[in-house]
Amino acid sequence: MTFYRYNALDAAAYFKWSGIPSEMERMYLDLMFQLREQILARPLAKDFESFANAVFREMYHLWARGFENEFSDVNFIAGDGTVALFCEQEFLALESYMKLLALHLILAENLPYIRINFVGLPLVLGIEGDFASYEKNVAVAAGMLRLSAKDDRGNDFNLSLGIPNTFLCLSLKEDFRKELFGTIGYRIKRNNDYQEKMRILREKSKLEEEARAVFEAADRKKDRRIAEPNPSRFLTPGISITVQTTEPKPPAAAEPVPVTAGKTVTDTGNNEIPAAKPMVSAVKKPRAAGTGAKKPKVPLKTAKTASKPAVPAEPPKKAAPKRPEPGV
Repeated sequence: MTFYRYNALDAAAYFKWSGIPSEMERMYLDLMFQLREQILARPLAKDFESFANAVFREMYHLWARGFENEFSDVNFIAGDGTVALFCEQEFLALESYMKLLALHLILAENLPYIRINFVGLPLVLGIEGDFASYEKNVAVAAGMLRLSAKDDRGNDFNLSLGIPNTFLCLSLKEDFRKELFGTIGYRIKRNNDYQEKMRILREKSKLEEEARAVFEAADRKKDRRIAEPNPSRFLTPGISITVQTTEPKPPAAAEPVPVTAGKTVTDTGNNEIPAAKPMVSAVKKPRAAGTGAKKPKVPLKTAKTASKPAVPAEPPKKAAPKRPEPGV
């Protein structure tokens, strides 16, 4: 018998419905990919990255249609024009809900069964078909998803015989549970060693990809160097080529150019640099011997003295006559 295998839309709907935080989505995707031989569709079981990208893409489409959490309408999971796979078309919402319950039993920690009353479920899901067809579709969905029902006392209950108005314990079939989880029968919580091992493997894979990229870049550079034309191949054979290399000399120090005061080399009309004249110190001439008196200094007229009016000189005073001496 062929059983149902889950696709990216089922995983995305479960992530939204169960409220898995974004930082734990990768961990649940790793878990589903480890169980890919038992639960995933074959095209999704080839590569992990393509599977993860498909799930994230479907999560966006679910959000755009309005399915955000467990309180959202289950009818928003399937898009317009979706065809039911194992239930009748009018019970498409029942098919989507049963997939969520089955994935919850597979991925949830320490969850051996779910207690559910199928009688009141049509009102919650908005199913409008008759109850007899509903009971038939519940039994078909349970068989395709490998689910079994038991009563409160642990006795097996055959859903094909009808649905009682009481709570039933819905769980995975015994052989399917052993195939997934061994003798325990349900998924136990992974310890930190498992998460650390997965983190180390991801980092190792990333380092290998970076090293592969470096080697490929070096190979491309080598191939490009070989493809470039070599000038030595086009030289005529038999002609010797001498290559001389000279070391650059340091620049000579610039000599000072003497220039006559007030003139430049271009003003003289001669490009020759004139010789520098020796510096001669000024020597005072000796004073003439016949001249004893110094020449009077003529005061210079300044703006201050020129502005004052000229003061007339006073006439010279006459000397008083001398008295005759007595006895003369």
